[in-house]
Amino acid sequence: MLPGRKDFPEGFLFGTATSSYQIEGHRFGGAGPTHWDSFAATPGNVARAENGAVACDHYHRWAEDLDLVADAGFDLYRFSTSWARVMPEGRGAVNAEGLDFYDRLVDGMLERGIKPALTLYHWEMPSALADLGGWRNRDVAQWFAEFTQVIARRLGDRIWSAAPINEPWCVGWLSHFLGAHAPGLRDIRATARAMHHVLLAHGQAISVMRAEGMGNLGAVCNFEYAHPADATPEAAAAARLYDAYYNRFFVEGMMLGRYPDEVLDGFAPHLPEGWQDDFATIRAPLDWFGLNYYTCKRIAPCGGPWPAHREVEGPLPKTDMGWEIYPEGLHAFLTRVARDYTGALPLYVTENGMAAPDALADGTCADAGRIAYYAEHLEACRRAIAEGVPLAGYMSWSLLDNYEWALGYDKRFGLVHVDFETLKRSPKASWHAWARALEH
Repeated sequence: MLPGRKDFPEGFLFGTATSSYQIEGHRFGGAGPTHWDSFAATPGNVARAENGAVACDHYHRWAEDLDLVADAGFDLYRFSTSWARVMPEGRGAVNAEGLDFYDRLVDGMLERGIKPALTLYHWEMPSALADLGGWRNRDVAQWFAEFTQVIARRLGDRIWSAAPINEPWCVGWLSHFLGAHAPGLRDIRATARAMHHVLLAHGQAISVMRAEGMGNLGAVCNFEYAHPADATPEAAAAARLYDAYYNRFFVEGMMLGRYPDEVLDGFAPHLPEGWQDDFATIRAPLDWFGLNYYTCKRIAPCGGPWPAHREVEGPLPKTDMGWEIYPEGLHAFLTRVARDYTGALPLYVTENGMAAPDALADGTCADAGRIAYYAEHLEACRRAIAEGVPLAGYMSWSLLDNYEWALGYDKRFGLVHVDFETLKRSPKASWHAWARALEH
């Protein structure tokens, strides 16, 4: 059983989230190619070479999906726009059909009493810009600002909240250092530049939206709790470094105008010239800060070049992603971010959820593990609020089973089961649990 509205402060908001490429169906509506299309078409990158061409066909089924949001009682819906759907070449010509789609989507939310929570970019770089270096190219900040202006001028008058870029760590490190996401690079110079340029683009986008009259602007960063793998000083140092490039780099850039020394030990030779001068832009004032949280990691030292550490399997129960279930980490980050970086700024849990295998029986899915996961993490939120953390809302990931990037369609995070052959939606027990918890 989930804690309900009565268990949280008056005005606390509950929502659910998705992202464009994971659900829309990118082959529809005149969208241009993205680096995820080519990444998925390259053998070995994505399970079964699956892509987002059809995904959940949200492009055509958006009204049904918004009904699922409203019928569960959620206050807000966190969605993202596809850069290549709106500007197929990333610059220049605007695809009217793509903008019209988001127009209908936002109006559909408002008609159902749902607050639209916009994320401008959730990982799909237009191929034409990827060809020019993508996030490695400093010009990406200006390209992104131009895209932001197009969205702001069309949708900004109806958007409840907006954030520029989802999970900068995934855009930078996971995609350019580990090579696990598009563009699939394993290059420290590319990583340092991508991570810095993501922040520069974030700051420019915030400034553009302010200039266009938009408010309630924030940032969304992901966090993973780093445990030393053992009690040695070397393991402790490895965990501190992991924490620095995963959890501290982006929030310190945005809020404090600096990068952690532990990261500069590896990045300094590779950052673009004059990078320190960009913090005036990167530190554009925010109205709220969002945390995406799923798991913890165990970090051990190892040989080789910087960062010279590795992940070790932990002892806790795990999700279908192999991620340990550690709600204490969410509590720790909420208190830490408020204490060290954001102060009285409202915080939101902008993503939290788990992948679990689904077994449909008589059209329903009994996902007790997912309900327990949500209950434990909501309790962590309650503890943080009781301790004075200005947490203002919580968003579950995800509304629908969807395209889980390099893992294709295997891993199911949804509150709603999607049959990827028929595209039929079937609310799971977790969706019904949320509906009961959110009854007024």
